[in-house]
Amino acid sequence: MEQEPKEYADSFAKEANEELADNNGTNEEVQVLDSDVTKEMKKSRRRSIIKDLITYAIIFFVCLYIIPTYVIQKTIVDGPSMEDTLHNGDQLMVEKISYHLDGLKRFDIIVFYPYGRENKEYYVKRVIGLPGETVQIKGEDIYINDKKISEHYGKEPITKAGIAANPITLAEDEYFVMGDNREVSFDSRYEEVGPVKKDNIGGKVILRVWPLNKFGLLE
Repeated sequence: MEQEPKEYADSFAKEANEELADNNGTNEEVQVLDSDVTKEMKKSRRRSIIKDLITYAIIFFVCLYIIPTYVIQKTIVDGPSMEDTLHNGDQLMVEKISYHLDGLKRFDIIVFYPYGRENKEYYVKRVIGLPGETVQIKGEDIYINDKKISEHYGKEPITKAGIAANPITLAEDEYFVMGDNREVSFDSRYEEVGPVKKDNIGGKVILRVWPLNKFGLLE
């Protein structure tokens, strides 16, 4: 028996409503899924931004504090005591690591604190005597362990031996230093400075960066 038109219409409407309900449910599930993905992406983006900020803060701290304190630092020459090698106002790069590992060599140029690190005053001088050696100045010549050394750094002949007129035996943590401008340099020849303790050395001068026409490594 054929279905009545009204019954057929009701059946069709019921099926349509059920299909529409199924579609609405699917759409709601998709919307919920999209919302979860969006939230997770936002969280991931926030974590990435925070991570980048922490990285930049660490880099800034390293550049501002760690490198100048423990690795390399710029220093300015004050006075004529290292002429003719260095001049007043020259800007130098001072390296602070290698001398702890390999020690200093004779004729290295160093920065040190003659009155201790708690006092900010620093000198720039050249290493002449090494730990354990005996240094003495006789006339215009420097003797290490009773042997005259050959060196060409002095601007003028030595006329002031100071305390080095008598033999000075350096301790295992001491260096004897002099300025290249021997007539005006205030250095280890003077009792107020004397031999330099390793703990008071700030670093080894490796490079002159100013003036530009004298840019280069130093010996």
